[in-house]
Amino acid sequence: METHVLAIPYPAQGHVIPLLELAQCLVHHGFRVTFVNTEFNHKRVMNALPDKDNVRNHVNLVSIPDGLEPWEDRNDLGKLTEFASEVMPGKLEELIEKINGSDNNKITCVIADGCQGWALEVAEKMRIRRVAFWPAAAALWALQLSIPELIADGIIESYAGTPVNNQMIQLSPSMPSMTTENLPWLCFHDEKTNKSIFDLFTRNNKAVKFAHWLISNSSYELESAAFALFPNFLPIGPLLASNRLGKSIGHFWPEDSTCLEWLDQHPAQSVIYVAFGSFTVFSQIQFQELAMGLEITNRPFLWVVRPDITEKFTDAYPRGFKERVATRGRMVGWAPQDKVLSHPSVACFLSHCGWNSTVEGVSNGIPFLCWPFFADQFFNQTYICDVWKIGLWFNKDESGIIRHKEINEKVEELLADEALKARALHLKEVSAETVKEGGCSNNNFNSFIRWMKE
Repeated sequence: METHVLAIPYPAQGHVIPLLELAQCLVHHGFRVTFVNTEFNHKRVMNALPDKDNVRNHVNLVSIPDGLEPWEDRNDLGKLTEFASEVMPGKLEELIEKINGSDNNKITCVIADGCQGWALEVAEKMRIRRVAFWPAAAALWALQLSIPELIADGIIESYAGTPVNNQMIQLSPSMPSMTTENLPWLCFHDEKTNKSIFDLFTRNNKAVKFAHWLISNSSYELESAAFALFPNFLPIGPLLASNRLGKSIGHFWPEDSTCLEWLDQHPAQSVIYVAFGSFTVFSQIQFQELAMGLEITNRPFLWVVRPDITEKFTDAYPRGFKERVATRGRMVGWAPQDKVLSHPSVACFLSHCGWNSTVEGVSNGIPFLCWPFFADQFFNQTYICDVWKIGLWFNKDESGIIRHKEINEKVEELLADEALKARALHLKEVSAETVKEGGCSNNNFNSFIRWMKE
């Protein structure tokens, strides 16, 4: 009888992709996997899968409701979190009972996103083995689990996690500093959402104690200090499709693969790749400054422009921009990022610094221009610029805007810095070694597989 794993991500793009990557790795090791998205995200993932994609044949993609109406905004993370934690536990329990009642291969293990603590509670109640999976930097998990200490030390308030004073903190002497201004539960610009996310984090801290394993999409080599602080975190990453010679799946938008042919037409290390993940939204002023900045570099660029990347503007580009950059600029709605970043023509990555994008860039030896938007992205920027020293950040003007001149100057500075590029290539080699036979992440993953098969 196969070991039957149920995997459930937090309902956001940056959480679905790495857990689906883990799911495919488990299938390769002979496990049966049922992958549970919300109904809303399940439809998006299925619509974005190419017709010829055979993932449906080896990972069972199913869904449960998230408690919101079909037309409600899933980017409202406060509301989504609140409704999901009320509705989804009961629905997950029903799904497991249905599978166990109709299938000889009963669910033997639940792997839940570290932000879906309620799923670990359901598994504990149903006496199923439990694993917490953290898709982001381990340092951010360490921060979340350190909330009680931050409260006890008078750094944050116990009610909503707001800082008592804005200050720089370190979880341990060897870990990078972080500012209390950018704590990941305080980035939503309205107090109610911030409070919902903080409550989610504190609930998750209790639920994670039910987990038999805490596994992380990171590596000792990238975050040695975080793993020294929490030795029970087990790094098994980077979990990338390229590491298993497969294809990345779980995207919410169909990928425009024609941009790969466009990249083929450009010289090695000539193209600026620009992508801001699934949540970043720009004001029209900022969007136009970015467009002008790319234009005045006089370099080829591939820019991922989601349909919802600006605040309700149908055509936010500067007048005549598309015509002026037509010979060297390519805009697409969504890109096959794993393939783009491994393409020899890409010179640098102008990124929002989400963790998936960060590890994909690192794993391909690409230098970064950092433009974080919210949550963990500010801390990831610290890793990129201050710890690994493989990127630069942008300075904002007094009105909080990154201007086109600043963009152009940082592009030139980055591409002229040979030492920085050499460090990026070294980190690529280090990241490749850890997932190979005998590497730390590979050894951890094999230990995890043996436990799953017990």
